[in-house]
Amino acid sequence: MNKLFIIGLPRTGTTSVSVALLDYGFKVAHTAYTKRAFELADVISDAPCFCDYPQLDKIFPDSKFVYLDRALEVWIPSIQMLLNKMLPELTPKGYLHPVLKRSMQQTFSLSLISDPLSNKHLSDCYAKHQKAVLDYFADKDNFLKIDVSKDTSLITLLEFLNIAPKGATCFPKLNVGKLVDNWKEFKHPNKVNSLSAGAEHRKFFDYETGETKQKIR
Repeated sequence: MNKLFIIGLPRTGTTSVSVALLDYGFKVAHTAYTKRAFELADVISDAPCFCDYPQLDKIFPDSKFVYLDRALEVWIPSIQMLLNKMLPELTPKGYLHPVLKRSMQQTFSLSLISDPLSNKHLSDCYAKHQKAVLDYFADKDNFLKIDVSKDTSLITLLEFLNIAPKGATCFPKLNVGKLVDNWKEFKHPNKVNSLSAGAEHRKFFDYETGETKQKIR
């Protein structure tokens, strides 16, 4: 295996999966905004993976991808809470990273609809993303779909990775309710900084040329 990409949408359990895999020796980046972060990490979750999975599948051959499913009746109020906090900073002048802004805009069409927080719009976005993921991986064997709320989901993931379980057999419950920053608060030597710099500084991938391009703010 080259890399493991967690491509569930925000609020589907990406932090829980990321934290669980730290103790299995993986170097993990929860969000990655530089080429160097992708190089350093064994596991990358959340943005931009949930919308860039086709490009990442080509850049990192022999990688595996895990889609996180979540019941709409619990996902919608959770993503509404997150987007309500993020919307002011997802504008062109907002402070959030350009890669995160692009990922969220691409997935949720935030600037193209009058009410981006409506139940119908978010339900449609979820269904569109899920269909695109399942269609893309329909004939591939490097893909797994799990629901982290299910008691057997961690064991299923470890089997997919050919790893024997140790310790807890369920994912930790993190970022519950209005919490959104458990990853930042969690201390572990295997965590990879999303903004890691290397020989190419903090450049990101240019998917069209295969090279990297300078981050634009």
